[in-house]
Amino acid sequence: MRILITGAAGGVGTLLRPRLARQGRVLRLLDIAPIEAGPGEEAVTADITDPKAMAEAMDGVDAVLHLGGHSLERAWEEILHVNIHGTYVVLEAARRAGVRHAVLASSNHAAGFHPRSAGEAPDYLFPRPDTYYGVSKVAVEALGSLYHDRYGMHVTCLRIGSCFERPKDTRMLSTWLSPDDCARLVEAALTAEGFHVVWGISANTRRWWSLEEGRAIGYEPQDDAEVFAAELIAEHGEPDPEDIAHRYLGGAFCGPRYHADNLTGGR
Repeated sequence: MRILITGAAGGVGTLLRPRLARQGRVLRLLDIAPIEAGPGEEAVTADITDPKAMAEAMDGVDAVLHLGGHSLERAWEEILHVNIHGTYVVLEAARRAGVRHAVLASSNHAAGFHPRSAGEAPDYLFPRPDTYYGVSKVAVEALGSLYHDRYGMHVTCLRIGSCFERPKDTRMLSTWLSPDDCARLVEAALTAEGFHVVWGISANTRRWWSLEEGRAIGYEPQDDAEVFAAELIAEHGEPDPEDIAHRYLGGAFCGPRYHADNLTGGR
């Protein structure tokens, strides 16, 4: 089996490479930045917005894990070209190559302006993007839905929370997706049939989002950010529900820093 991973040099891609390695599996790593391929890997230096390059990258591919694009807020023109148009180019190349499964990196920021409630936010929560970046993830989900309904591609969109080796602050006690759980989620998504929007989160004691749809496609998270709680609370204090980081699903992305007038092309 050959899996094309776009954005493979990024943070999530770097964490996933060793965790997705399997006997008999080839990981084709694509990024605009050069990557050195290891055993069981192939490296492709290409831009996801280049149709010819993406068509070539799809040769012999069985499934696509699309992580490529800007991972933080940028000016609208950049978000439109790379995140939205780039996702279209990836999916269209996959369709033309006969690729049957696509896993798309969405984000909690697709629904960031939803206030956090006492319960868990449900699966398929209606979009309320908090930034142009969040808008691009809504578009990613919409494109995935189109390519499933019109072309029969199996597509799973992962509304990823905070995927790092360990949570960095008290917000992440709720939003953390451990790298091992991220790999478990991707493995489930790579074989899921139909169209799904799944929260990318570990089995955190304080989680804000549902795990129901993830479990429905075979994802069984095993990690819990609570093991870091005492250390993080000692450093940052107890979470303040009135702080913007805890008041909205998108946290600080809902704040004034991300007003359009403050954008200078990203950070």
